Amino acid sequence: MRLLVLGGTHFVGRAVVEEAIRRGDEVTLVNRGRSPLPEAVAAAVEPLVADRTDAEALRAALGGREWDAVVDTWSGAPRVVGDACGLLSGRVGHYGYVSSRSVHSWPIPSGADESAPVVEADPDSEVSDDYAQAKRGGELAVLRVFGESALLARAGLVLGPYENIGRLPWWLRRVERGGRVLAPGRPGRPLQYVDARDIAVWMLGAAQRGVGGAFNTVSHPGHATMGELLDEIVRVTGSDAELVWAPDEVIAGAEIAAWTELPVWLPEGGEEDGLHDGDVSAAHAAGLVCRPVRETVADTWTWLQAEGDPALRADRPSVGLDPAKEAKVLAGLS
Repeated sequence: MRLLVLGGTHFVGRAVVEEAIRRGDEVTLVNRGRSPLPEAVAAAVEPLVADRTDAEALRAALGGREWDAVVDTWSGAPRVVGDACGLLSGRVGHYGYVSSRSVHSWPIPSGADESAPVVEADPDSEVSDDYAQAKRGGELAVLRVFGESALLARAGLVLGPYENIGRLPWWLRRVERGGRVLAPGRPGRPLQYVDARDIAVWMLGAAQRGVGGAFNTVSHPGHATMGELLDEIVRVTGSDAELVWAPDEVIAGAEIAAWTELPVWLPEGGEEDGLHDGDVSAAHAAGLVCRPVRETVADTWTWLQAEGDPALRADRPSVGLDPAKEAKVLAGLS
C-alpha cells in the first residue's frame, strides 16, 4: 500500500512504520521532525515535516497527493484530527485511528464490548486535558468524514518496544536493580493488554482488506497473568530480584496507587475490573493475533538496552514507585 502515517516516531506509531516497511509498503511520515528514527528506518520512508496542529502547514506538506491508507495515533485536541480528515477526504482509501477503550463511560462494565456507553465529546474541541473526551472526539472527527469505512482501533493497555508511557520499562528497570521487589496482588491476577506491534500488524491488514468499524483492540482477558509478566522480567534481565507478593489490601493500606505507582496492575473486584476484562471477540474474529508475553518482555528489554530509556510523554501521569515507599511496605512483609 501507499501508506501515510501521521506521527510515526514513538510507540504505536513507530511500530506501524516498522511493520509497514517489513510488509513492503510505501511509507510517508508527517511529523515535526524533532524525533529522529533509526537510520535504517529513516532511509526506508519519505519524511514530510509539518506541525499538524497548524492546518495550513499540514495542507502544504500533503500537497495534492493521495494514499491508499492513513494511520493516525493523535491523542490531543480532537480538532487536529478533524483538520487532517478534512484535508484527506477523497484522497485516502482507508482511515485508521488509534483510539482507546477509555472512550467508554466510567466505570467500564466487566465484559463490555464496543457497544458499551461512551463519553460525550466534541469533534471540534481544542481541549486535550481529558483523555477519554479527546479520544472520543477524535473518533467523532474521523467518523464525520469517513463514516463506516473508518477503522477505530480502541486499544486497551499497550505494552512493547518504543513505549513512551513508562509502564513496562519501569518494571524492567526496577527488577534490573534486584533485591526484594514489591509484587502487587496475586500472581494469578489475569491481565489484558496488547503489544503495540500487534496493533500495527492488525491495523495494516485491516486497511488492506477495507475493514471499518470500532474494535476493542486488545488481548483476550488472561492472555498473561501478573505473575507471568514479572517472572519473564526477572528472566530476561538476569536479575537476582526476589518477587515479594503483597495482597491487594496491603497495597491499598499503604496508599500505593495501582496503575501508576505500580504500573499495569489493578486490584481485583473493584470498578477497575473492566480494564482487564473486556470483550474482544470482534477484533479477534477480524484477525487480531497477540504474541506471547515472553516476546513482548524480551523485545522491550532488548530495545531499552539498545536505545536507552525514552523521554516519557508529558501529557500522561508519571509512573513508578518511590524506593522508600516500597521499602517500608517490604519491611512489613515476611
